[in-house]
Amino acid sequence: MARALARHPTMPARVFTEEEIAYCERRPVPAEAYAGRFAAREAVVKALGGVRGWRWRDISVSRAPSGAPRILLAGAAKERADALGVERVLVSFAHERNAAVAFCVALGR
Repeated sequence: MARALARHPTMPARVFTEEEIAYCERRPVPAEAYAGRFAAREAVVKALGGVRGWRWRDISVSRAPSGAPRILLAGAAKERADALGVERVLVSFAHERNAAVAFCVALGR
């Protein structure tokens, strides 16, 4: 992620929401925080069985009052979740220097 950010300085604005950018930039190693959120997006798309026509910013990660990650859906990602009857999307992710991993569960009615 650090290399991608260095090569493409506009990447954060294209992929992440303003809230995510502010959060990541406050972290000791912003690239690690961005990588975790990027992995979370990929996990959500897979949990929804793929999303046609989605944009990176259709899926974002915020924080619940408890500090747990919370997924927010918009656009094509929300339409896909609604079509599947998904009411909640839960995600867990971790990141460190050279890797990020995410796991997502889409819960229906």
